[in-house]
Amino acid sequence: MAVFDTAFHQTLPQEAYLYPIPYNLYKEHGIRRYGFHGTSHRFVTERAASLIGKALTECAFVSVHLGNGCSACAVLGGRSVDTTMGLTPLEGLVMGTRSGDIDPGLHAHLQEQLGWTLDHITDVLNNESGLLGLSGLSNDMRELIAAAASGNERAGFAIEVFCYRLAKAIAALFVPLGRVGTVIFTGGIGENASPIRARVVQQLALFGFELDPERNAVHGARSNGCITQDGDRIAMVVPTDEELMIARETVALLN
Repeated sequence: MAVFDTAFHQTLPQEAYLYPIPYNLYKEHGIRRYGFHGTSHRFVTERAASLIGKALTECAFVSVHLGNGCSACAVLGGRSVDTTMGLTPLEGLVMGTRSGDIDPGLHAHLQEQLGWTLDHITDVLNNESGLLGLSGLSNDMRELIAAAASGNERAGFAIEVFCYRLAKAIAALFVPLGRVGTVIFTGGIGENASPIRARVVQQLALFGFELDPERNAVHGARSNGCITQDGDRIAMVVPTDEELMIARETVALLN
């Protein structure tokens, strides 16, 4: 059995998966946006629908998987309609050691100005960037939160960049949903880093999200995962279980 992390995103519409590059690169070489973390996004959206007591087909979610790798996904009626990762896991959000979105011209600039090879640039963007690159300290959000609290300026702005870009991506993913959807936090950071969730939800206040600090402090454990005030706009914490989702997919296929 093979359960692919990209499979959940095969429902993306053409306008979401095509890159604005020569079309033959897609037709002849398959260069398009594929997305990742699909197993996790599928599991938590199915679980979230159950927690809020709605049929999955009626729900609109932005699922945010935050770990050393990070991605967000718009899920409408149980189907992925857009996501932040692309052809590779390097596209999208700021991550532990990955840069996420950058100016494509950066490659040529680094080659021309610093003499870097393509292999070196790729290695730096994948392994020396993101939270680690900005902070110069760590790719572990727990260490960065502690360092920022102790006055480490670079740790502080690494966190700010991470949260700002995440909030901006969530807001953009409301567009393919056609409405302001429920936001789900999952993954190691999403499930455990309450200060990160608080900062992101605060930046989404213009959409009507209002954080409940007490619920957020206990990761929504006493409120069916919900970390916002009671109302129409919901942000919640849903622990992921990719292994269970893989097992379910396997059983379904065998049946």
